[in-house]
Amino acid sequence: MSNVSMADPATVTQDNRPGRFLPTLTSRPIPRWLTTLFWLNLACQVGIVVTGGLVRLTGSGLGCPEWPRCTADSIAPTRHQEESWHKYVEFGNRTLTGVLSIVALALLVGIVKGAPTRKGLRLPTALVLGGIALQAIVGGITVLTGLNPAIVAAHFMISMLLVAASAWLVWRGREGDAPARTVVRPGILRLGQGIAAFTGVVLVLGTLVTGSGPHSGDADEPARLGLDPRTISWIHADAVMLYIGLIVAMIVAVRLTAKESNAPRAWGAVLVITLLQGAIGYVQYFTGLPWLVVLLHMLGASVLVVAVTWAVLSLRVREDV
Repeated sequence: MSNVSMADPATVTQDNRPGRFLPTLTSRPIPRWLTTLFWLNLACQVGIVVTGGLVRLTGSGLGCPEWPRCTADSIAPTRHQEESWHKYVEFGNRTLTGVLSIVALALLVGIVKGAPTRKGLRLPTALVLGGIALQAIVGGITVLTGLNPAIVAAHFMISMLLVAASAWLVWRGREGDAPARTVVRPGILRLGQGIAAFTGVVLVLGTLVTGSGPHSGDADEPARLGLDPRTISWIHADAVMLYIGLIVAMIVAVRLTAKESNAPRAWGAVLVITLLQGAIGYVQYFTGLPWLVVLLHMLGASVLVVAVTWAVLSLRVREDV
């Protein structure tokens, strides 16, 4: 008999419909409106990655040449700015940071008021709110340094951490608060954690590819890393191939040892998303990096981070206290 089947019935009841790998709601679910806030926070974090990519790919990174103001004497774009329509793209992205802050603050207040027993969710939500503030500061440094590609890469990676944290909150909102109990052997758990860490390596290599290519964020004076685009692209591709091999090994492991849990479906989703990302990556490389395809690749990176976060969390369960 597997570890999962020995657990509390409220915990192991699974939704076997295709594509469903979130844990079932605990026996004392949080209010529906609070669940909506968890999802809204995640959607906003992914959304700002997409709009940030749009800023970069349309050459609008310096549409607002000052920070925190758009110009030296105005918070919002002015009609007489030289930056044309780029100022509206950049200002729109900045405005979304305020939306993210409001949603994260509402989520924190909602947890305190609507789920007072879920104290374990308060600090992580507060950290997401702090991460948004950090992103605003890094965004300002990005503008003031003329879109330094290293700072731009750091800006993107912080966004990926915020996406992962928000995905974690969605998952934890459906669990209990008892200590986590793994449903796989320790070696398989470590493999899952290793894949999560290697996801970060793949993403960093992706930022190096972007930092070596044509999409610098400034259409007039691009700032680039001193790397050969072809070489770093193939290093990134090789890392993705290794990544796919690790995911396949993980799927085999969880199917053999935890087939009654959410883990096989969750890791299967990671594999599908990774293969789609690889296909998009090759398309953009061999078609000269059209901005729309690159933007789709950035969206895919965010979705991959969500899937990997949930897949790692699927390797353990938490009952109600």
